[in-house]
Amino acid sequence: MIKIFKYIDELDCFIVDPKYKTIANSLGLTEWNEVVWIGRFFCLDNDYGEHWFDNWSQRDAIESKASQLGIAYDDLLVLDADRFENGYDGPCHTAEDRLLFWKDVLISLSLSFDTLVREARIFNEERKEDEDYLTDLEERISAIRSTL
Repeated sequence: MIKIFKYIDELDCFIVDPKYKTIANSLGLTEWNEVVWIGRFFCLDNDYGEHWFDNWSQRDAIESKASQLGIAYDDLLVLDADRFENGYDGPCHTAEDRLLFWKDVLISLSLSFDTLVREARIFNEERKEDEDYLTDLEERISAIRSTL
């Protein structure tokens, strides 16, 4: 199992776990960050999920402290309780409860290498005509698998 996020207690936010980041980049799972595809699953499997960490004002608020810790602004992933409710038939929980829940979920989130590989193959097939297509994806998969 591969841990996806690393929680930064001093900032009350996340970054992508370095090991997962390396694997995701090698497998072509990165769009504007390595967890966009995961957000889609969490947000009813649609493109709204790719924006689950679009919360620039919250990043701005911790940018200075993050910089002091050596963490780049673009690496900050701050939970925003409002992104996890749509008012359709609720909300059923307070913003504070949603934040606590999602923080727990992301701290504990690990995915199997097989899940990552499956998604990488799907992404790569969709990019077959693009410059981002990985002709050596299967070799990359084998190389990573041998190190796990």
